[in-house]
Parts: sequence; structure tokens; C-alpha cells
Amino acid sequence: MTKRRRPSQRPRGCGTPCLTSAISNGLSNRDSSGSMAPSPARPRRRDAILWRHTGCDPDDPTTWTQPVIRLGLFADAPFVEAANTKALREAFDQLVGRGRWLPRKNLGTFPVRFPSPTDPGDTGWHVDASFGTEDPDFLSWRVNVTSKGRALLMLFLFSDVGPDDAPTRIRVGSHLEIARVLARAGDEGLSLRELVASGVLETAGSREALATGDAGTVYLCHPFLVHAAQPHRGAHPRFMAQPPLLPAEPLALIRADGEYSPVEQAIRRALTVG
Repeated sequence: MTKRRRPSQRPRGCGTPCLTSAISNGLSNRDSSGSMAPSPARPRRRDAILWRHTGCDPDDPTTWTQPVIRLGLFADAPFVEAANTKALREAFDQLVGRGRWLPRKNLGTFPVRFPSPTDPGDTGWHVDASFGTEDPDFLSWRVNVTSKGRALLMLFLFSDVGPDDAPTRIRVGSHLEIARVLARAGDEGLSLRELVASGVLETAGSREALATGDAGTVYLCHPFLVHAAQPHRGAHPRFMAQPPLLPAEPLALIRADGEYSPVEQAIRRALTVG
């Protein structure tokens, strides 16, 4: 892989992306390259907000004392705009279905990862739970076969992310096995604790991919995709947001009109093949 030049360690804001791969493998990748760039003022404003909330100095690595700092929920106009570009809205329509998703009002959590020899302590394989999140015990949060409360998993890169910059690890195709396990649990679904105990999250036979890309890349992932963080071995902090795309209506695995979204089709295919 060609090493990209890094003119600055400051994050750059998400631009307007373009679809490059299908969700049949569990993810789509929207990359800002070759598309209309945002106004320079917007990325600078996002950069300043993010760095201010970290409490670190972007020009002084001695202030980067923690392996990960979690920020959010940013509802400032520049972040809301980044989550609702025309290209992303078109992708949401394509992957989830027109009228079946809700616009983002913020960009969710930012796990900012810094170069560090310290284990961040959060690098286990998992799927993101989508309901029951009022329980203070996050291992009790749940997910079911119709992905109640979540239409997509999304990864917004606000800085250039190479292989050494703590890119999210992704088990390609793992969403299919997760769908089969969840189908056996019915509408109640499974808690994260139950999913861990089942061993299904290991999905060791799946090909592993890395969520790398230039600032402005957005990964649109199937909600059942197994993924994991990793330690940062690079030189510059990684800024990423990981909000869910919320559904306007529940996913449906039986539709009288047969108008299934690609997300629904993937689940149906998993249950048919399995």
C-alpha cells in the first residue's frame, strides 16, 4: 500500500463521498476522493472543536497521555452537515430504503485513539447493540434478527487512517453468521453477554479487513458486522465517529410487496443459506 503524505496531524472534516463497494459483504465504503470538497472553514471548525474537547495539544505529543479518549455527542452544525450530505442520504436510501431511516442529529461517539504503548482495553470483537441500552450494564444491551433500533453501523473518518493508525478491524461476511444465531433467539434477541458466551463473535473463518482511508471516508456497514478496535501504532491521532443510522421503521424480513432493502436481503440470504 502506498504511504500517504501527512501534511498535518490535525483531523480533516468529512467531505462529500462516493459509493465504491456493495453491502453484500457487510460494508460499503464512501470515499471523499474525486468528489466535491467542503468549505475549508467547516473542517477547521470541526478540528478545533474536537481537539478542544480532548484536552490535548495537537502540536505537543507529550499531552497525548491516554491511548483512547471518548468524545460526543457533537450536534454542532458542521458535524450534523457531515452526517447528512446529499451523497450519504442517497446511500442511505439505496441501502436501507427511501423513507425507512432517520436523519442524524449528531455524530454519536468519537473514540479518539492516540499513539501509545498502553493497551486501550477495548479491543475485543463485538457487534453494536441497538436496544435495551437504558440498562447501565452494557453487556445486557441487546440485538435481534431485525436489528431493532439500528439500520446501519457507520464509521466516519475525520483524519487520514492507515494500517498503523488504529483502523477498525472488520470481519468481512460475519454479519451472515450473526443473523443466523439471532434468528434462533426470536424478537427478544440476545444480549452482548450471551453473544460473547456463544462464541459466535470469534467468526475466525471470516476474512479480516481494515477501515482505512483518507479523512472524509465513511464506511456504511451492515448492523450485524463483527468488528474490533486495536492499539494505535502510528504517529498521529485517529479521529473517527461511529454513529448508528436509526430506522424510521423496523426492518422487515417478510414484505408483501417484496421491496426488500439490501440490509434486509443480506439477512434473508443468511437465513436461507444457513
